[in-house]
This record gives sequence, structure tokens and C-alpha cells, in this order.
Amino acid sequence: MSGGVDSSVAACLLQEQGHDVIGLFMRLGLARLDPVTQVRTCCSLADAEDARSVADQLGIPFHVLNFKEDFDRVIDQFCSEYLAGRTPNPCIRCNQELKFGKLLRFASTIPADAVATGHYVRLETAGGRRQLRRGVDERKDQSYVLFSLDQAQLAAARFPLGGLTKGEVRAIAKQRGLRTQDKAESQDICFVPDGDYRTLLRERVGDRIMPGPIVDRGGQVVGEHAGAALFTVGQRRGLRLAAGVPRYVLGVDAARNTVVVGGDDELWQRALLATDLNWIAIEKLTAPMRVEAKIRYQHAAAAALIEPVDGGRVRLTFDEPQRAITPGQACVFYDGDVVVGGGWIERGCAVS
Repeated sequence: MSGGVDSSVAACLLQEQGHDVIGLFMRLGLARLDPVTQVRTCCSLADAEDARSVADQLGIPFHVLNFKEDFDRVIDQFCSEYLAGRTPNPCIRCNQELKFGKLLRFASTIPADAVATGHYVRLETAGGRRQLRRGVDERKDQSYVLFSLDQAQLAAARFPLGGLTKGEVRAIAKQRGLRTQDKAESQDICFVPDGDYRTLLRERVGDRIMPGPIVDRGGQVVGEHAGAALFTVGQRRGLRLAAGVPRYVLGVDAARNTVVVGGDDELWQRALLATDLNWIAIEKLTAPMRVEAKIRYQHAAAAALIEPVDGGRVRLTFDEPQRAITPGQACVFYDGDVVVGGGWIERGCAVS
């Protein structure tokens, strides 16, 4: 229970279904991310009190778990990815390592049969495998950020909100009089103040961020950047180039501390390589397969062909070029509303 309306309603619905429910709040720490504004991370004392208040309303036990050290590792990994020239998605790592990692292990000691969250996804069983499916609310579907869960984690997961829309969840909260019924949505990356990850990087790894050259595809220096880690593929803001035409980040070469720029037309690619794969609907990819693929959370899934290649990777070739294929982001494969699997983008590549 995070103290938001989604997890509050999830707990309420499970109780109404006859389950014995225990509320758990992950205390992730109050990191000082911005020395001026002191913008907080998620899971504050106020959030904990909201979660506890709902637990009291429902008459269920409530416990606060200290996950600060584990969450710090997620943040450190986030910073390390930017320093390596990649653009991370920490929400996926948090779900895998904390909510369905350490939290699931804790649940087994209570013992509890499952861990439930307020994610908007559905679970089914087909062909002897647990299937992860999109939530019915397309605007709230969170299957992308859960693609890395394995069969054991999915077997121990419950997602009561998968068949509901956000509006229906708000209505349930109002009908039950839950304290969190009107609480605002949380931000995308909970530990990034004001939505600007650069503030976090400067505070935590600022001594490793150095100025360097901005170059075009041909290697010609066209400007200077304040730190390669502060840029991501597709970005335009912060380049400060007097090129006469818009220039966007095409790539980040961390080894050379170089940012490569070009026109918007150069951002479009049809293929990518993905690694560190996790398969859900199938045991393993052994032959080419038609899918729809998402290359970032807000990306509209696009038709593509995936095929296995050397090194345990897959090559994904889109039917149509996609903008800003970004190393470090997750690429998730769908068959209709079923998550086939996914992996992490190694790089965009030429169509073979």
C-alpha cells in the first residue's frame, strides 16, 4: 500500500472478495535530492499515514518495511546507466527487485499466499504458463513496466484493478469513503524532483559529469555539452547550438564523453537489438515471430518481427521506422493484449 487510491482500492476489493489482507508500506527513505527545494521522493510520512488510515478503515493489519538501502541501489543503478550513455527505466527494476523481489520474499515469511498491487494489468493462465495481459484501461495499462517478472513472481502476484478503468477505481474509493479517493496521481519516476533527472545526477554523481564535445555524424565538432550523462536520444533541450536548423541527440558515447547530434530525419530507425530477455507467454523464442512492440512506456506499440540472434539477443525489425530508439530503455513484445516478453535495448541497428 503506497498511500495512493489504486493500492487502497486493491486492498479493499481483495477484502470484499474474502481474502485476509495485510497492508505493507515500503519506506524508501527521504533522499535530499534538491538542496534548494528539498523536493521529496515518493513514500513520504504523509503517504504512510494515508496508507495506514485506509488500513484502519478496512480493519486490516498494517506494517511499514524499511527498504531504503535497497531503494538506494535502484537509484544508484539509475545514475550508473546515464553515466554509461544509456537511458534507464527504474520503475521496471523497482517492480522486479523490490515489490516482487524483497517484498515477495518477506510475504513468504508471514506467510502470505501472494503479493497484490494496484497495477492496471491482468493475469491469466494458458498452456501451463502464467500470462500477463494489458489492463482494460488503455490509458493506465502498466504491463510494460512488469515485463521482467518471471513465472514464479507472476504466480504469486495479484492485480485486482486489471479489469477496471481509473474512473471506476475512483468511484469505488468514493463509494467506500476511502481517505485516498481524491489523491492526485504520483509522478512517473518517484525519486526525480520536478521531473528533471539532471538534478539527481548532479547531486549524486556530479563529480563524474564533465564537459565534452558535441559532434555531428561525420565527427565534426559543432559545440560543447555540460556532461554527456545529461542527454538522451531524441533530446533537443540544452544543446545550445546555433545551427540554423533543429538538432537532436542521436547518440551518447560515454567512453568518449561525446554527444552526437543530427536532424530529426536521422532519429528514425527500423531495427534494434535487445538483450537480457524475459519471456512470459512462451518459454523461449526459437523462430521469427510477428509481434507489436513498445520501445518506451508512452510509445504506441508498432508492428514488428522479432528473431533470435547470437548472444541470447533478439533483433527486432519494425514494419515502419520508429523515432528515437534509445539504448537502456525496455522493448516489450505483445501478441494482442498478451505480453510475449521483452528485453533491454542494446542499440538501434540497420535492417539486415
